[in-house]
Amino acid sequence: MTKAEIIDAAFKVWGRNFYKKTSLSQLASELKVSKPALYRHFQSKNALNAAMIESFLDDFSSYVQNDFQKALQTEDTDEGISTIIRSISSFFAKNAYALIFSLMNIYDRNLDGRTFAQKLKSRGADMETLQIVIQKKYESGTTHIRLIFATLTFFMSHFHKTKKALETPLSLDDINKITSFICAKITHGLGYSGENSLIDFDILEKRIEASMPNYEPEPFFKAVAEAVAEAGPWNVSMDMVAKKLGMSKSSLYGHFKNKKDMLRRLFLTEFKRILEYSRQGISKSANSTEQLFLGIYSYAVYLRSRPEILVAMDWIRTRKLDLGKPDKNMEIFRLFEDVNIENLQNASNDEKQLISHWILFLLLNILIHPFEQVSLEAVSSEKNEDISNEHNGSIRLLYKFIILGLGGFKR
Repeated sequence: MTKAEIIDAAFKVWGRNFYKKTSLSQLASELKVSKPALYRHFQSKNALNAAMIESFLDDFSSYVQNDFQKALQTEDTDEGISTIIRSISSFFAKNAYALIFSLMNIYDRNLDGRTFAQKLKSRGADMETLQIVIQKKYESGTTHIRLIFATLTFFMSHFHKTKKALETPLSLDDINKITSFICAKITHGLGYSGENSLIDFDILEKRIEASMPNYEPEPFFKAVAEAVAEAGPWNVSMDMVAKKLGMSKSSLYGHFKNKKDMLRRLFLTEFKRILEYSRQGISKSANSTEQLFLGIYSYAVYLRSRPEILVAMDWIRTRKLDLGKPDKNMEIFRLFEDVNIENLQNASNDEKQLISHWILFLLLNILIHPFEQVSLEAVSSEKNEDISNEHNGSIRLLYKFIILGLGGFKR
């Protein structure tokens, strides 16, 4: 048994169950060896993870670096962008375990974006290449790049889930289709025409802000949300929540059956409230283009008023949470199906739901960004006007990206 064989098996074992849920014992079982046999090569799970990071970076950079160079040399900006997006998409389409591993390490900050980029650059794959190519024709900034990679991540993850890629080999045709689909969404979004995308952001934002949610959150759910935001759903405990409420753990069991029941009821309660508020926002215009923005902005305003819920909900975007079967009456992910979105009138219900999921995924990605380096206490204070202003600007960019893709940022 070599180090390379252990690393290859680790990608598969931890990819199936996510890194935090697995152990060296499970890996040893997969390899049919004893746990001490693994320790002869790696002293700990963290040491193995570090070796996996280096292996991933080697494989990824080797796969994309020639395409990155080709993109820099082409005179057609859109072709250059497509070359880079196709290359990255193709790598992750062929390597589902690598996709899961890279996302888990980035979300857990074992590998932050800057370190990730530096390590790849040293291997000949400069991630800034995409921004350099984009800037030849389009406005570009950190938000634009986040939207591009969030879109790639979302649709690639959905692709692997629906194709059951961890169980079944994928065909070249499947890989080509998903890379083309992702390129199209990044380049054109929902494919609106420029004229149909023009709306007055200031007026629409004021309509929503005039009816901001004014109720007090239930103490139990506020305490659960704060605990999840601080510790994450895997590490949060009934003890943490009980302590926040100033009560005993046994008393808390009078309200929740167990931790799973506690988390499920938190998210279902908040989903219903967000859905109600967002639908109120959508109803403030009869124009479908305005309705789309009103729905997005309403969702953002609600979460901005409840930062602990925003941080807690981000775990749904980034983690595989088992909270039981969804509520049949829960339609939070179908929110934007209420809007007569251009170019989706003849789409299937599954296609419409996928687009709703995508929009909400991007929105959470944008909303959580200013808070990633700020404590929950700082976020909750009234001193974060800069964060609010950043949110408004980013949400407008998000809207343009959703309906027009990069076409919404032409110079």
